[in-house]
Amino acid sequence: MMKVLVTGGAGFIGSHLCDALLERGCDVWCLDNLWLGRERNIAHLAAVPTFHFIKLDLLERDGLRRLFAANGFDAVFHLAANSDIRAGTADTGLDQKLNFQTTVEVLEAMRAHGVPRLLFASTSAVFGEAEARLNEASGPLQPISFYGASKLAAEAYVSVYAHTLGLKATVLRFPNVVGERATHGAIYDFLAKLEKTPERLEVLGNGLQSKPYVYVGDLVAAMLLTFDARKDPLEVYHVAGEGSTSVRQIAEIVVAQSAHRHARIEYTGGDRGWPGDVPTFSYDTSRIRALGWRPQRDSTAAVTHAVRRIIETGF
Repeated sequence: MMKVLVTGGAGFIGSHLCDALLERGCDVWCLDNLWLGRERNIAHLAAVPTFHFIKLDLLERDGLRRLFAANGFDAVFHLAANSDIRAGTADTGLDQKLNFQTTVEVLEAMRAHGVPRLLFASTSAVFGEAEARLNEASGPLQPISFYGASKLAAEAYVSVYAHTLGLKATVLRFPNVVGERATHGAIYDFLAKLEKTPERLEVLGNGLQSKPYVYVGDLVAAMLLTFDARKDPLEVYHVAGEGSTSVRQIAEIVVAQSAHRHARIEYTGGDRGWPGDVPTFSYDTSRIRALGWRPQRDSTAAVTHAVRRIIETGF
């Protein structure tokens, strides 16, 4: 039985990954400091004998090293991060600590205790603003957010550990991910706003920002597939849904699916929602598709399904 550590395992994506790893028969250790993660995301796993939840901050070095020493992990899925770009802009040290330094701590713990395999959750934000369709070798990489910069720095350290210190690593660059258990993002924010002001929905920007979205279940399938397919010391893959969806479309879908169907949508103007926001990007996903991965839903269908699931399950 493979013993796996999932950092950020009580978070939106991490909790879905824990579900999938348990279905595979893995012994899963879920580590989370509950800053963005929620215990309710993993409450349904409490009675599963091969699931173990540890409340721990990755920057607590001694506690992290004890956890590694005691359990002999076979692999780490490193998802723990600050994924709220706006929060990182308001506190410029946040992403350095929660995205970059946490990755360094994980890599050092893996090296010290001989853990051979890593999957690292990265992001399209490492590229910054780019008009071209982005493949895994695209460049230059010029992030415009602290989030993107910290993830790029973390990718660089993963690369060094893989090429110099023997780690086998997969870097998966996520697009915008949607689904139940989300803690922020356009859908979550729009639904929360409608609860406060049912008569209107404020949308940051002009609504024309457009990106590819993928449903969380499709993303987890991509994570497991690329993890299994690892051959070289470092493998990098892009994953995204087919097509793209504008913020305007998301707002209209949320209003139509909510209990506030007559709410008016108001736009604040400008080509982006906040400083550091990339208005549009497009991924070349041919590399992961060559492995046989296909999303079950295109971008807009993924958004529609996610809105329904979030409304059904609560947010």
